[in-house]
Amino acid sequence: MVGMKAMKYVIALLAVAGLYVSSRALEIHYLPPGAALPCAVTARWDCGEVNHGNYSVFPPKSIDEYDENGVYHPAKLHVPVALVGIIGYALILIAALLGRLRIVLELSRIGFFCAAFLSYIEAYIITKWCIYCVWSLCIITTILVLSTVSVLVRRRRRAESMIAVLTAED
Repeated sequence: MVGMKAMKYVIALLAVAGLYVSSRALEIHYLPPGAALPCAVTARWDCGEVNHGNYSVFPPKSIDEYDENGVYHPAKLHVPVALVGIIGYALILIAALLGRLRIVLELSRIGFFCAAFLSYIEAYIITKWCIYCVWSLCIITTILVLSTVSVLVRRRRRAESMIAVLTAED
């Protein structure tokens, strides 16, 4: 049972790392597009272009929100994707510290599919990568794997204890 207690703290620590990475991405989102960014290292790795593009917010910016001069005029509320990541990692952190690993599993599953979809957009639509997005994908994947293992181990231990109780009565 000691291993399961340690697992929730490992997941919580990963959630803190995810909070940091998402916060850095949000910081870049609010920097001016022409600012020298620490992660604009090559033509394929440019956080600035990824975090200022149409897909950096939810829902994505549409072509109707640009005027004839190419100036962006938002017609509806757009939430930065990095802010969604911060909220998700904060919820995972709280659930992990409370020992609610089944909730962590569900939250990390949602986060993984969002991160995988954003990686698809980076690879095939934007054709540029953000190092913070890739780190976030790695972190949420690790949380997903650990929470899956934790839930399965916990389920197996409960089943074994039920079998022990039922066989002890005979």
